Amino acid sequence: MSLSELAEAAGWPLPLAVRAIVPATPGETQQLAAVLDHCLVGVFAGRPCLLVPSPDPDNRAPLEHLLRGRFAAVGHAVPLRDTASSLRWALRLAALTPARPGLETRPVFVDDHLSTLLLLQDEPLAHALAARWLRPLADLTPRQSERLEVTLLAWLEGGGAPEAAKALSVHPQTVRYRMRQLEKLFGTGLRDPRTRFELEMALRSRRLMAQVRRQHSRVGRRAARVIQADFTPLVVGRMARVNGL
Repeated sequence: MSLSELAEAAGWPLPLAVRAIVPATPGETQQLAAVLDHCLVGVFAGRPCLLVPSPDPDNRAPLEHLLRGRFAAVGHAVPLRDTASSLRWALRLAALTPARPGLETRPVFVDDHLSTLLLLQDEPLAHALAARWLRPLADLTPRQSERLEVTLLAWLEGGGAPEAAKALSVHPQTVRYRMRQLEKLFGTGLRDPRTRFELEMALRSRRLMAQVRRQHSRVGRRAARVIQADFTPLVVGRMARVNGL
């Protein structure tokens, strides 16, 4: 059955654009359905998810209000033909940012994490990128390598030693000393715009992967499995739950 046929069977008027929502746990799906307007509950990659109309992609305040006090991953607004994309990236974001006890409970939006998702869409490739461009640091001790990586990323992001020193809370001379070490390791590449771009991507992806590992170690969860693109609304009988029906 097509999405339009499934939506008709569920009594769900087809919107022009939708967002996917992935609850923290499958048990919260019906709770969210009870507070969201005109949502369609279904299963994507074996996990319960919701679709909500997104008439104004630039205005997410009403959705943030309805989800206040709950952890959920919210996909980007897409036309109906791209529903699988919103579902896929909402699931990926849920896997990368698991809910952690003690932190403020709130939804996370794909819109706010586009660069992270782009860099980590293929972690083996991200590892290859880091290995390729950070090879000059391979013979250093872990402590030396970490110190120079942090300094190089701050220098690339800030544009100079004073800005990097401020970001790292160290003296500018400390940054200049480390940059001299980095220039010996990387040579003239640090003056090449393409090399600087590749290095920044490699450093950012390595930092993001380390953050994800730490998050998952805190909550004892594993990384996400490969995601399939098949959203199936629950329409057996009248099991499709559309809010208000």
